[in-house]
Amino acid sequence: QNSSEMPETITSRDAARFPIVASCTLLGLYLFFKIFSQEYINLLLSMYFFVLGILALSHTISPTMNRFFPANFPNKQYQLLFTQGSGESKEEIVNYEFDTKDLVCLALSSVVGVWYLLRKHWIANNLFGLAFSLNGVELLHLNNVSTGCILLGGLFIYDVFWVFGTNVMVTVAKSFEAPIKLVFPQDLLEKGLEADNFAMLGLGDIVIPGPRSLGSAPFPYSLKKNTHTYFYTSFVAYIFGLGLTIFIMHIFKHAQPALLYLVPACIGFPLLVALAKGEVTEMFSYESSAEILPHTPRLTHFPTVSGSPASLADSMQQKLSCPRRRRQQSPSAM
Repeated sequence: QNSSEMPETITSRDAARFPIVASCTLLGLYLFFKIFSQEYINLLLSMYFFVLGILALSHTISPTMNRFFPANFPNKQYQLLFTQGSGESKEEIVNYEFDTKDLVCLALSSVVGVWYLLRKHWIANNLFGLAFSLNGVELLHLNNVSTGCILLGGLFIYDVFWVFGTNVMVTVAKSFEAPIKLVFPQDLLEKGLEADNFAMLGLGDIVIPGPRSLGSAPFPYSLKKNTHTYFYTSFVAYIFGLGLTIFIMHIFKHAQPALLYLVPACIGFPLLVALAKGEVTEMFSYESSAEILPHTPRLTHFPTVSGSPASLADSMQQKLSCPRRRRQQSPSAM
């Protein structure tokens, strides 16, 4: 209930510790693949991401699918309630309401999940990967630009070290058969949908340096300027950095740490715009308030939420159309 009022915010301390935690996780996976059978590890991970992928894809396609249902569609409401204890000490663990439309989306996502589980096809992998990325960008929130710079700076060093300094990153990426990366078939014209030679892009390279990760997207609204300049600048910077990564990889025929090119672009481009507009000081002193801006609705409590996606969307629109009172922001851990 409390988290539905305020998105999860990454603090500066969380941002500084994130590369260390990520390094430990990466090294742990590398050792697991060296010690234990790769076949059994990937079987376990496939089942885990099979469930998560279905839920993520269902949530992603739900708003679009709702437009295709006819007005007379027999939409029934359901509730999944799981409690602990009894009487006055009863505590709700899960209280999730959904409807028939949600079940249809879940069924369609399950078809993709079975396809991925049986074939490991690159299209099914990318559908799950895109769903994870969209949900990740939706959940990620940095309350100021400084925190974004700390996070991106630490991951810049992390990515460069583990790709150029060791073979850990490349080994794990090639051994890890799970939709944690987007794959792009390089022999698509030769083999069509049965292509088997892929270039890879980790989901972290999408979610972490995304246009909203630097915390500059809501910044103009704090200055009462209804403009998307910083968002579009960050978006163009990301495309430029990713294009440069692909170009360098093609020239040197070697795996490249995408953040080596994405981080300077995603930080440098918005800073150049702020410098040209004379807003550098305001940019770094800006800190988002507790109220969620109308143009940045976020999912903050999934899946233990009460209400179907359609009813949640209606509720959010009603809240956004009503006057909001500022709340005192309390720090929250990542």
